Amino acid sequence: MRAAVFHELGKPLQIETVAKPQAGRGEIVLKVHYCGICGSDLHSTHPGVFVVPDGTILGHEFAGEIVESGSPLWKVGEMATALPNNACEDCLKIGLMKCKDDMGIMCPRNTLTGFHPSAQGAYAEYVKFSCEEALRLPTAVKSREGAAVEPLAVGLHAVNKAKVALGERVLILGGGPIGLATAVFSKLAGARDVVVSEFAPARREAAGAMGATGVIDPSKQDVAETFARLAGGPPDVVFECVGVPGMIGKAVDYSHTWGRIVVVGVCMVEDAWVPMSAIFKETNIQYVLGYGRPDWRLVLDMLDSGRIDPRPMITDIVSMDELPSAFEALRKPTTQIKVMVRPNG
Repeated sequence: MRAAVFHELGKPLQIETVAKPQAGRGEIVLKVHYCGICGSDLHSTHPGVFVVPDGTILGHEFAGEIVESGSPLWKVGEMATALPNNACEDCLKIGLMKCKDDMGIMCPRNTLTGFHPSAQGAYAEYVKFSCEEALRLPTAVKSREGAAVEPLAVGLHAVNKAKVALGERVLILGGGPIGLATAVFSKLAGARDVVVSEFAPARREAAGAMGATGVIDPSKQDVAETFARLAGGPPDVVFECVGVPGMIGKAVDYSHTWGRIVVVGVCMVEDAWVPMSAIFKETNIQYVLGYGRPDWRLVLDMLDSGRIDPRPMITDIVSMDELPSAFEALRKPTTQIKVMVRPNG
């Protein structure tokens, strides 16, 4: 099969012919219809605290058709997606295909699909995963929307951790896919004001289609003053969805006394800010990592019912041959938000 393979920092992904995965007991092989490019993929192929090994096939936001099943519960031809979790050696030794402690993505020994050659990802024509992590796509949910479940689940998980309540004011720093997913679920949670601060015009425009009640251009507007004008006061909750140095400090500055900050953005380098500013406000700062299986189930249910629609953030569909250049272009995005590859298209 064809796949996009990472080899070296500073070099683009290479399109290569590699062995097609085969389903063992309790495993599924999926023909990949769509796979999203995630910010974590970009981070893991850039100098920082974590770089994927040579030979890794990235890609953990995927959906498609089952072509081989090692489980009687899953049939060839069914449409599916899957959480990117993989059981560690301790769990496999006792015959389990998922975390024995039910920690999922939080397990420190978890190898995520698409981040190591031992768990190759879906920048490929086919991908393999455990049936324990698989989820069927409802009839109304097509593969393209199914491949958006993962980033949507991140936003849902962040909003749940923030305990966004009816009538609250929410400020979201960053209008990428995660920021937009956070906007969707903040609005559904009952937030009165959901304001997205974002430099890119295309992302500000998409924010309005995905739950935001207002947008801020931080290159031209003072974020705190503009938010107060739009929402009638400071934010009760600030979501940091950028992941660059200095953003947590900014979130503290924008927050009011006893405010809540949820750090969703993945910063892969050292950051420095003055904690005293948070101490004076008794700020509650919550970091989040990923999601759980219930988050994925709820996202699928809401996609099925039409209550959420990820299409405004899906801006680009590329072929396998176009993937390496599209991947590198996302390091400095312009009009792109969520870019998806069609490995078999």
